[in-house]
Amino acid sequence: MGCNYFGAGQVIKALACMNDEKDIVQGCIKGRARAQRELFERYGPLMLGLCRRYAESIEEAEDIMQEGFVKIFLHIDAFKGDGSLVAWMRRIMINTSITYYHKMRKHRYHEDLDEIGDRRLDGVGWEESAFTRDELMELIEKMPEGYRMVFMLYAIEGYKHREIAELLQIDENTSKSQYSRARRWLQSRLEKLQEIKTPGYE
Repeated sequence: MGCNYFGAGQVIKALACMNDEKDIVQGCIKGRARAQRELFERYGPLMLGLCRRYAESIEEAEDIMQEGFVKIFLHIDAFKGDGSLVAWMRRIMINTSITYYHKMRKHRYHEDLDEIGDRRLDGVGWEESAFTRDELMELIEKMPEGYRMVFMLYAIEGYKHREIAELLQIDENTSKSQYSRARRWLQSRLEKLQEIKTPGYE
C-alpha cells in the first residue's frame, strides 16, 4: 500500500512512511525477496503508467517495467536517499524505455516522419482546450513512436532538446523538429475531438 498523506496533521504518518521506505530500500540492498516484492507492489502501478507513455502497447510497457525493476534491484545501493526514491526510479524507467526504443527501432518499420503532420494548422491551440488528462494521454500514446518519445521527454519529463538528442542519438534540430510536428499532430486530433464534444456536432 502506498503512503498517501495530506496536511500538517499527518506529519507523524509521513515520517513513518519515510522510515518504512528506508527499511524497504535497505531490504532490497540485502537482496530480501519480501522487500523487493513490497517495492514492486508499492510503485509498480506508477512505473507501469510511466512506461505505457513510451511503449506501443501495454505488453511492451510491462516488458519495459519488468526490465526497469531488474535494474532497480541490481543498482538499489546507488540510491543514497538524498532525493526522492520515486524520482530515482523514474529516471531508470525512462532510460530503460529509451534503450528499448533503440532496440525496437532496428527491427520495426517506421513511416517517414517527414510526411506526417507537416501542414499548417489553424484554430485554438491544444493547450487552451478543455480535455481530461486521460483523453490527452490516450492521444499521446497513439502518436508515431518518434514523435511520442521526443514529446514525452520534452513536454512531460522536462528534458532539454540537447539532452534528448544525446539520449536518442539524434541531432538537436531533429529533436526540435520532431517536437514541433508532435504538437501539430496532437493539435489536429484534439481539434477533431473538440468538434465531436461540441453540442450540435453531427
